[in-house]
Amino acid sequence: MLIDMPWRITNNVRRVLALPFIQLGFALHGIRWGRGWVIFGMPTIQRYRGSTIEFGDALWMRSWHASNPLAPNHACVVATRSRNAIIRVGNNCGFTGVSLVAMSQIEIGNNVVVGANAVIIDTDFHPLDPTERLRDFNAGAHAPVIVEDDVFIGMHSLILKGVRLGKGCTIGAGSVVSRNVPAGAVAAGNPAQVLR
Repeated sequence: MLIDMPWRITNNVRRVLALPFIQLGFALHGIRWGRGWVIFGMPTIQRYRGSTIEFGDALWMRSWHASNPLAPNHACVVATRSRNAIIRVGNNCGFTGVSLVAMSQIEIGNNVVVGANAVIIDTDFHPLDPTERLRDFNAGAHAPVIVEDDVFIGMHSLILKGVRLGKGCTIGAGSVVSRNVPAGAVAAGNPAQVLR
């Protein structure tokens, strides 16, 4: 297999050489290093003091452009925006150039795969009302996002605040999800609709 895909050798040599620096980066942000992690490049981590960021075992995270044929636009981003914010990810999950941004809570179950350049956010960031924006530019509405086990989220998708993705559902590439998706369903589009 390595003869047929020589770029894997380069990526893995680079990953192993970068590993001590990446482990240090996670440690400096107070994030416990799990068992069986495969991390291609340091993600961007913005951890609000006192907030919680936790990843389970067997995490795959691809931040380098050459680490995936879909070529992530940027490093993975993991950001909490308040002291009480929580980002919690289960076991055996994979992310490629994905942004996870929580003002309150993002909970991701086990065996979840999130495609290249997808975004999961639990906040609008900024208020819709101009008067409110002048008063507090960062006081946008927020609500927890829950992604249950075995979910697949296609590349370039946007999962918005207050959404629950049911166990084993699939989100088509490029979707904008603003409503709950039932377990086992396939949803796609902008706004995303359940197709089957």
